[in-house]
Amino acid sequence: MAEKLLHGRPTVAEIDLKALEFNYTELRKRIPKGVKFLAVVKADAYGHGAVPISLKLERLGVDYLGVAISEEGEELRKAGVKVPILVLSGVFKGDLDRVFRFRLTPVVFSEDSLSLLSNEAKRRRKRIKVHLKVDTGMGRLGIPINDYSKFLERLDRLPEIEIEGILSHFSMLDEDEDYTRRQWGKFQLALEMTKNRGFSYKYYHIASSGTMISYPEYCGNLVRPGIMLYGAYPSVSYKKLIKLRPLMTLKTAIHYLKWVSSGERISYGGTFVTNRLSKIATIPIGYGDGYSRFLSNKGEVLIHGRRAPIVGRICMDFFMVDVTDVPNVRIGDEVILIGKQGRERITVEEIAEKIGSIPYEVLCLIGKRVPRVYLD
Repeated sequence: MAEKLLHGRPTVAEIDLKALEFNYTELRKRIPKGVKFLAVVKADAYGHGAVPISLKLERLGVDYLGVAISEEGEELRKAGVKVPILVLSGVFKGDLDRVFRFRLTPVVFSEDSLSLLSNEAKRRRKRIKVHLKVDTGMGRLGIPINDYSKFLERLDRLPEIEIEGILSHFSMLDEDEDYTRRQWGKFQLALEMTKNRGFSYKYYHIASSGTMISYPEYCGNLVRPGIMLYGAYPSVSYKKLIKLRPLMTLKTAIHYLKWVSSGERISYGGTFVTNRLSKIATIPIGYGDGYSRFLSNKGEVLIHGRRAPIVGRICMDFFMVDVTDVPNVRIGDEVILIGKQGRERITVEEIAEKIGSIPYEVLCLIGKRVPRVYLD
């Protein structure tokens, strides 16, 4: 259907907050009674807009929010978000004022961070809650299990630091069941060591979206779903296990149309050559908006409920599609890049497979130049 264009470039990402509510409710059903819910809203809520998503989740009753860096937490506090916020990537030296001023809860995994937080807490005459991260096999961030006892000894001398939670992270959830089981065992050992040292804690958590569905026995008492909240799946195997609704529809409209003779090259490098008289539509979105260049000559869009192939290399601001087989095409017709039109749907999982990536990256790549429009 052609749309009347009133507000400049028609490229937008529509975000369905009712779908967020549906997914949140479905995930809530899957966790054991009494387990708390931390929604991961880092990376601008996986490209969906952290502030509107977080405010909606707060209204739905979420217990905690998770961000990657303190700047993301500051943004949420300034927007009026009141629920606790966990800073998952730890503390940098320049974060201290922000952490205290905006009541953020940092994840800690180094003695340097402990010292920074303890000294700042003393200066402010306050205590600060933290979550300790143990490395059970991810090899990224976390206190190695062999060093954990020594770390607790250090912590025992810092009364300004209060352990609110202990966490870890699965690394091979979909690849190796035995490795996942061993990680869970190491995590249990860390919990036992913490108690034996005389520390108490409110939360223990390791479960992300996939864990909740595949290994509900590993939920702990706080879960950290991310990608599934947004209606995408960590891997295709989960589609059979839980029904979700995608939040995002990435859409635009045809900007230009022309007939091109057979044998003509399209876009940079001439990687596509027409083999017939072809109707070519120019679409006003490109890799400058986060629409992957790897979709060149691979991807498809929906126009009039039909799939139309991308032809030639995707440019920074535009790409071209062959609409020869789509009847009655006009400038201004709606183009769906992610989402549903008629009986057809293009999913982030489909796009991820075509570019050799994962749904997380597809969503996070969509840049700020694409306005988010919220439907509720």
